[in-house]
Amino acid sequence: MRVARFVLSLSISFSSSVSLEAQQTAASSAQSQQLLQRSLSALAGSQTLTDVTLSGTVRRITGADNDTGSASFKALASGAGRSDLSLSSGPRTEIQNLSATFPAGSWSGPDGVAHAMAFHNLLTEPAWFFPAFAIARRLSTLGHVATYVGRESHNGQAVEHLSVSQTSPFPVISKGLSFEHLSQVDFFLDSTTLLPAAITFNIHPDRDAGLDLPVEVRFSDYRAVNGAQVPHHVQKFLNNSLILDFQADSVTLNSGLSASSFSL
Repeated sequence: MRVARFVLSLSISFSSSVSLEAQQTAASSAQSQQLLQRSLSALAGSQTLTDVTLSGTVRRITGADNDTGSASFKALASGAGRSDLSLSSGPRTEIQNLSATFPAGSWSGPDGVAHAMAFHNLLTEPAWFFPAFAIARRLSTLGHVATYVGRESHNGQAVEHLSVSQTSPFPVISKGLSFEHLSQVDFFLDSTTLLPAAITFNIHPDRDAGLDLPVEVRFSDYRAVNGAQVPHHVQKFLNNSLILDFQADSVTLNSGLSASSFSL
């Protein structure tokens, strides 16, 4: 009962964090804020993006298994993302929705059975495949603190490295872990164009928020779509191993996607 009350209080605190986080004393550095804003301008151009749909071909690698097929990735700027893979082994779907009253996510495999995602795996980025939304949400939502790490080389590319975490009224979630650590997303912006070359974050086993499993998403093949710059090649790595390789054939922006598309 005590554990259940703690989880409930944590969930409530997340949904009401906007008003509470405004009281936090931590603040982003001016340099990191400027770099994120310039990156968003390079991505979105002069328009305001509300939703996106990416469709194309995909390869999914799990151990010795190598599935191929088609994929659709959808996202809302408000904080919802959905991936639908149609593979040789069967369909796979993942949904994350942080814009609802209660943040939630689920995934399903070829059997079609939905499995709830652990709360601590909902704190990074539901639109990990579309960097414009990942940056815009951190610029527009109170409680995100950005730090400029420095200029460095990442995957052989000169980048500006920034780290962004979300503050919380609860300093500890479990096992001494901070909300800031679980929500941390690092951005690697091309030093010349400031277009994101990669983002990194951690996921965790459902029952062990203390075990970090590093994820890296790499973006390339940027193309202009209605004035915006959209990466058409997206690769996802887990523990430094490629697990998803997506090539977009079509991109649709601001089509008026319904929130019902992200219902669990």
